[in-house]
Amino acid sequence: MRNIKLKIAYDGGRYYGWQRLKDNDQTIQGKLESVISEMVQSYTEIIGSGRTDAGVHAKGQITNFHTDSIMTLEEMHRYINRYLPQDIVVKEITQVSDRFHSRYHAKSKKYTYYVWNHYTHSPFHRKYSCHLPKKLDVPLMKEAAAKFIGTHDFIGFSSLKKTKKSTLRTINELNILSQDNLMSFTFVGDGFLYNMIRIIVGSLVEIGLHEKELSHIDKVLEKNVRSKAGITMPPQGLFLEEVYY
Repeated sequence: MRNIKLKIAYDGGRYYGWQRLKDNDQTIQGKLESVISEMVQSYTEIIGSGRTDAGVHAKGQITNFHTDSIMTLEEMHRYINRYLPQDIVVKEITQVSDRFHSRYHAKSKKYTYYVWNHYTHSPFHRKYSCHLPKKLDVPLMKEAAAKFIGTHDFIGFSSLKKTKKSTLRTINELNILSQDNLMSFTFVGDGFLYNMIRIIVGSLVEIGLHEKELSHIDKVLEKNVRSKAGITMPPQGLFLEEVYY
């Protein structure tokens, strides 16, 4: 049995997220499984490095699947991209060890959230960023971003309900860049809770608009209350950039 690893990119705008749904095939996993199962002539489960939500994009999602197909990697690559929708593409395909698992072996992930910060919207960025017309205080946001670095309980910055699983996560990097009205918030960490990045960006935006004080972040991290954190930013600005192993 061969273990095949894929690096894929997708525009998540018209999909209900990564995870396959029983009553709907408009998911990234569902589309991949349909094409690959047809290719190898047997049902094939695709394992993803993690889930992306409805409307979220990816430039470097990692997946793997097992098959006894004798097709070459080049033949597989050509077949899959031929039959996938145009908004999903396999960038790389490799054969890896039997033990490789795209989710369990992931060490960290890199995400970027984009904001178009100008009083008029951009027709070119509107599907891949959130439009904020009011000017943001970038230096203040950078100061606030530093508070998230390190290991914290991020349950207050997520949409998770009560869970028995650990909600401790480590953010190694949180960089904010602004160029020609396009702002990027780049996160590197060992994992992220449900909506965690979008809520952290929402919290930073509220600080950047002078709607909340810097101390607000400390209070949420201390009390772990979601209702005290910022808004959940819309999904179209979020990209899974890379998964590290």
